[in-house]
Amino acid sequence: MITQEQLKDVLERADALYKYLKIDEKKIEYEEEDLRTQAPDFWEDQKRAEEQMKKVKAIKKWIDGYNEVRSAADELQLAFDFYKEEMVTEDEVEADYRHAIEAIEALELKNMLRQKEDPMDCVLKINSGAGGTEAQDWAQMLMRMYQRWAESHGYKVSIANLQDGDEAGIKSVTMQIEGGEYSYGYLKSENGVHRLVRVSPYNAQGKRMTSFASVFVSPLVDDTIEVYVDPAKLSWDTFRSSGAGGQNVNKVESGVRLRYWYTDPDTGEEEEILIENTETRDQPKNKERAMALLRSQLYDRAMQKRLEAQAKIEAGKKKIEWGSQIRSYVFDDRRVKDHRTNYQTSDVDGVMDGKIDDFIKAYLMQFPSMDED
Repeated sequence: MITQEQLKDVLERADALYKYLKIDEKKIEYEEEDLRTQAPDFWEDQKRAEEQMKKVKAIKKWIDGYNEVRSAADELQLAFDFYKEEMVTEDEVEADYRHAIEAIEALELKNMLRQKEDPMDCVLKINSGAGGTEAQDWAQMLMRMYQRWAESHGYKVSIANLQDGDEAGIKSVTMQIEGGEYSYGYLKSENGVHRLVRVSPYNAQGKRMTSFASVFVSPLVDDTIEVYVDPAKLSWDTFRSSGAGGQNVNKVESGVRLRYWYTDPDTGEEEEILIENTETRDQPKNKERAMALLRSQLYDRAMQKRLEAQAKIEAGKKKIEWGSQIRSYVFDDRRVKDHRTNYQTSDVDGVMDGKIDDFIKAYLMQFPSMDED
């Protein structure tokens, strides 16, 4: 049975969220913004109208999220009082407590995501490190981990490009995680190098081996985000896709390869951005998706420039390089540890099955966004 202190904690956290989120102000803001959508000429400028609708829905979700917390906290208070009069069971009170805590923690976590990019969908790329088959197998395990995480949260995962390993696993994969909210805000915590230590099934001597894979996460921009692409710096190649799909997949040059020469605005240095897309057998659709990925990369670079100027936000974050692992997965010792937050768990199987929310929360609590609404 929960204690009086646990009940008090829930009620105090619910009250604190009301203040932090400025719910009274949000209700007034919602009414004002919603009123604009009722203007007779509202849909004459469709792009502007869609942006306004998006803004209205975003405000309403904060209000709805708080209402859920308030309702859960009030129901817990009632259940706690009814238990004293033997009108509800201990199990029912415990269930109401779990529901209230889940609602509060979800809203508290969302409140940490204040960057403009946080609500966006994302592009997640995994590259296997040195180590051949073992490293390529590790990259595929990470791909599955993120797929399971995304599916459990209601996101849609699509594979934009995948390069199979030489014998097993994958060399690299680019995934788009869409269809929900805040996939970038949550998964930005996964940026960096992930280290695996295990007795390798590919090692005949049964020795423990260490493998690395890098994970890069960037926001997937939509049509409402302005990103300039210089057509003079853009070129295309087409090629025949390979892999699953039968013989037809090799008969048509549906795969596209986009090359873009990016110039760093600060240093003037040039760099080629290369993007391949073999997602569908429709070349125009693959081109469209490749362009979306390019726009996301360009936006991400501009965003990183902005973040670099905000030293406080980036303080303590490690660079993404092979010598700087953000997390270690030690299978034999049943331990997964994040080196930035020191959060660790012994539930290795759960983590590899996509249960990484506690790592995400620990990261966001330690490195919260500094932006304000």
